[in-house]
Amino acid sequence: MKWTNLTPSEIRAKLLKKGCKVSYYDACQLLACHKFRRRKLLKSETLQQSEGRNEQFEHITFLKDAFLSNGLPVLSIDTKKKELIGNFHRSGTCYATEARKVNDHDFPSFAKGKVVPHGVYDVGQNKGYLTLGTSHDTSAFVCDNLEHFWADDLQWVYPSADWMLLLCDGGGSNNSRHYIVKQDLWDLAQRLQINIMVAHYPPYCSKWNPIEHRFFCHVHRAWDGTVFENIQIVKELALRTSTTTGLTIDVRINEGQYEIKRKVEDEFKNNINGYVRFSDKMPQWNYSFICKP
Repeated sequence: MKWTNLTPSEIRAKLLKKGCKVSYYDACQLLACHKFRRRKLLKSETLQQSEGRNEQFEHITFLKDAFLSNGLPVLSIDTKKKELIGNFHRSGTCYATEARKVNDHDFPSFAKGKVVPHGVYDVGQNKGYLTLGTSHDTSAFVCDNLEHFWADDLQWVYPSADWMLLLCDGGGSNNSRHYIVKQDLWDLAQRLQINIMVAHYPPYCSKWNPIEHRFFCHVHRAWDGTVFENIQIVKELALRTSTTTGLTIDVRINEGQYEIKRKVEDEFKNNINGYVRFSDKMPQWNYSFICKP
């Protein structure tokens, strides 16, 4: 791979110094002839190769197919980066009669608040559920969002389901190594009275989580080039998200306050195998929670 950051005008100037009489158009033609064109950097290099990466992808594919063929919910979940509320710059463009002026610095101290976007994507129904939080991204926040959408919609879509499959990354509020995440998911299984199977994508593979390329990318396109003056605008813009493949979306605002750095209960931590059923295949990424009647 060869590259240059020289413009056609600069290439022409250098060639003129060497006695080659060329025009701007000639310089453009030379670049095209040698297959040079403006390209974006392609984010495709994996930072590290996790042991068992391919086996985990095959296992997730098997689980998805098994759940979907039996009419059981497959839910992909993730939380995106926090957004500041106020007159702040955001990436992207939108049609406008003139450029909108925003703050020249994005200092959080000048913000009216923040938005924590958490999504639940129903793979089988091609429907997304978006929660706009105003507090912290914690496992309790994630579980409350799942409980709300299950009670409000999903339980009626899957009236006879006794299992659900959660696909998630391995860090943040879904951290596969944190006891508090497993404790909150176990509590969720008891509240919903449904068995929950969890499958984590290997490290550095979060972009393959279905919610990334089938839900959040479309939501962010609806947000491009807009100013988040208040959380209601964020909600209204997200509700306009649609695709030619029939994606639908439901949005809610969660103003609950969530405590960070919560401690796991000693009983749960000391008797983890009594609460969590770890899979024989890569138990660090695959486990289940069985609800008690």
